[in-house]
Amino acid sequence: MEIQHKANQISNKENKENGGTNDSSNSGSQKSVKKWCLNDFEIGKPLGKGKFGNVYLAREKKSLYIVALKVIFKHQVQKAGCEHQLRREIEIQSHLRHPNILRLYGYFYDDSRVYMILEYAPKGELYNLLKQVGKFDDQQAATYIYQLADALNYCHSKKVIHRDIKPENLLLGIYGDLKIADFGWSVHAPSSRRTTICGTLDYLPPEMIDDKPHDEKVDLWSLGVLSYELLVGKPPFETASYDGTYQKITQVEYSCPPTMSHDAVDLISKLLRKNPNERLALEGVMQHRWIKKNAKIETNVQTSFSQITNMDSSNSSVNTSTQSTSSMTSSIIQSVATNSASNGIIPSGQNGQTKSYLSGMKTTLSSSNSTAPVNGFKLNSAKH
Repeated sequence: MEIQHKANQISNKENKENGGTNDSSNSGSQKSVKKWCLNDFEIGKPLGKGKFGNVYLAREKKSLYIVALKVIFKHQVQKAGCEHQLRREIEIQSHLRHPNILRLYGYFYDDSRVYMILEYAPKGELYNLLKQVGKFDDQQAATYIYQLADALNYCHSKKVIHRDIKPENLLLGIYGDLKIADFGWSVHAPSSRRTTICGTLDYLPPEMIDDKPHDEKVDLWSLGVLSYELLVGKPPFETASYDGTYQKITQVEYSCPPTMSHDAVDLISKLLRKNPNERLALEGVMQHRWIKKNAKIETNVQTSFSQITNMDSSNSSVNTSTQSTSSMTSSIIQSVATNSASNGIIPSGQNGQTKSYLSGMKTTLSSSNSTAPVNGFKLNSAKH
């Protein structure tokens, strides 16, 4: 099928990038690989529902490592013509290692579904928290913006543009730290300027609405929109109609409430510029006086996540470090795992061997068959 073909392409591309070869002479120097499958996980309660499938809480049986298992239905992806988007999401997110980016540990597939093994963010979407509290104070908003700017700076250093920054695509980790998720609209942009329109209208910059070429500076605009929404509770260009929002964006027509601090107004005004080249760079965002005055920088939390993900931020090339799930036994993960029963973890059914890159490990290709129904989604049946 098309998605399996895309998966093979990803495997071949990664093998070339990492200097891999099919020559048996190199087999002795390569680490042994494991073929991951659904039976390696216990499946729990649903965490959310997307356009092409659902997300479930899951636990890797051997290490008790808690993950989020995203189940994507192939026929829905193919019907929407989004095979390339899915491939892009997997390819990009699996290579990113940053404490404020949701980790994609790997994926596998069967005849009808693709399974993405994602880092579990216990505190859910930033969007839900924002709707619950209405708006954030300067300290909380500045902390989120700093974390997001740092993560985007890392993405841009890897020539990755997110293009769809919004509260719905930002998750919260166990300590409330922000995590960029959903890289479906992201692109590798080695030296190109894109023309594809994507993302949510409220967050789209003028150049994308006008269908003009764009680059990584679209993320700077979205950062400005997010800063405003976190402090006010709604996007700056929101209107009752599509055309009204479109007009406000193209004219950069917005107003800040009088209760907003002068420093916050200054930062937002330096990000919401029609000319992309005039927008404040991410380094400037992190050094802005509003950020410096209000953001809480938890370096100890960032270090602990660095240890878990084996992150190497000093390496300018794509990080392909390997890590076994059996070694993922940090206090953070154990604290989640010990409470897994209350989160609805149940044993999964049987399943054939499949393809995965769990925790960065290269694996071989194999087809999958069948399992029993598992907590909300039914997999292919077969006799055992």
